[in-house]
Amino acid sequence: VVYSGAVSVIARLRPMQYLKGILNAQMMAFTSTSSSGTLPVSIRCARENLGVSKGTASFVLPLGATINMDGTALYQGVAALFVAQAFGIDLSTADYLTIIATATLASVGTAGVPGAGLIMLSLVLTTVGLPMEGLAIVAGIDRILDMARTCVNVSGDLMVSVLIGKSEGELDETVYNASEGNADRATA
Repeated sequence: VVYSGAVSVIARLRPMQYLKGILNAQMMAFTSTSSSGTLPVSIRCARENLGVSKGTASFVLPLGATINMDGTALYQGVAALFVAQAFGIDLSTADYLTIIATATLASVGTAGVPGAGLIMLSLVLTTVGLPMEGLAIVAGIDRILDMARTCVNVSGDLMVSVLIGKSEGELDETVYNASEGNADRATA
């Protein structure tokens, strides 16, 4: 909703074309759980399906794969709240703000490789004094959560590349609007 909404409102482009254009990158992100490993597919989708110029895609997407970890930040915040509730620990407003700040900063420093978010979760839990045993509870389902948050991260990177391409006049809208046919070609 947020990413396709931004494409629609800010770039004035059809959001369904964006969603069709990023499908291959999302599938790769889901199966690999690695933003960095998905980077070649993301660049190809940006160029061939979304019409983003080579220069914009080559700059924005590697930078996004390094520091844009929206899904990881959300995961760390939700997981910290889950651990607090599982152990019956009441959090103060200051604790909530600390979780938000720490999860955001930790997600920027998280590597784009599988399982890195779980390691950074230990930092968030420690910062607000939550028990590290809660990490073991979350670890059992971390791979599934990692699949989802990597899709969010990659989708955000591609959305930003479209917005930057549009704002800089480096977005080929004929390619963007024809992304339905290009999505099939990019799979091959």
